[in-house]
Amino acid sequence: MLDRMLTIEVARATEAAAIAAARHRGLGDERAAHEAAIAVMAQAFDALAISGEVVVGEGEEGQVPALWLGQALGAGGQEVDIACTVIEGLTQVVKDLPEALSVAAIAERGALMKAPRVYMEKIAIGPGYPDGLVDLDAPVAENLSRLAEAKGVRVADITACVLDRPRHAALIGEIRAAGARLRLISDGDIAGIIHTTDPVETGIDIYLGTGGAPQGVLAAAALACIGGQMQGRLVARSDDHARAIARAGIDDPRAKLSIAEMVRGDVIFAATGITGGSLLSRVRFHNGQVRTHTLSMRSRTHTIRESKVFRRVAGNGELLNSIFS
Repeated sequence: MLDRMLTIEVARATEAAAIAAARHRGLGDERAAHEAAIAVMAQAFDALAISGEVVVGEGEEGQVPALWLGQALGAGGQEVDIACTVIEGLTQVVKDLPEALSVAAIAERGALMKAPRVYMEKIAIGPGYPDGLVDLDAPVAENLSRLAEAKGVRVADITACVLDRPRHAALIGEIRAAGARLRLISDGDIAGIIHTTDPVETGIDIYLGTGGAPQGVLAAAALACIGGQMQGRLVARSDDHARAIARAGIDDPRAKLSIAEMVRGDVIFAATGITGGSLLSRVRFHNGQVRTHTLSMRSRTHTIRESKVFRRVAGNGELLNSIFS
């Protein structure tokens, strides 16, 4: 079982990364924003009383300055898996567009799937439905019909969330042909999947499409805490992808993956808004203060905490009270 204080510490790590990324909003330099967020999140995890291994990270050793797959972090203590996407929506940050987040999770050692940086097909719905209601292998129209029947509404009342990418042209056509509504998002499929858990508030009933595998595991971690159903399947679009999947020790890359196969046991998840959006507010700098907005979740207790934190900053923009203290 994870130390309950890690719920606060994981949130501090995403807050630190979100603040670092927010200082680069609208400046057009993706590399600078990415490296700044990586540095502070790695520092946050390395200061904790854990023996952590990065199993979902920012790349492979030599490709990124820190948070590479397999990196050991922590000052010593409980053995844990670390998963992170320091900036989900990097382009959104440098263009100062909505929906960019900093996301991380911690679980007991061996509990999180080691996710190579390849694509993953995904389908997700919120809690309260019979198990197996939707399936990656079922036709889109059938999944939409099943969900509509379970909700007691028409297919025309169902809204599907899909990343706005050329690769989804056929999927978009199938959703529209079935008569469902469509919410296209420019980035942020972790947030898109989380939105399915509260369709009354968000208007999103189902998530469909292909996005990043690391983001898929992090979304599964969130659903393990908050409830819902999700299936994923890795997609190798190149020889490099196939080699990355093999290095991750995945025997059957075409297997359908449930939440339980991506996330097991006790897991803590946190997400902090960077540019703001429908899920979380943006980092705000004003009158010598910085304000963050974070969601924290834990699967063992099924608790969800929403926090808005204010910190003072000095004239040079540095935090006066350490975010890691």
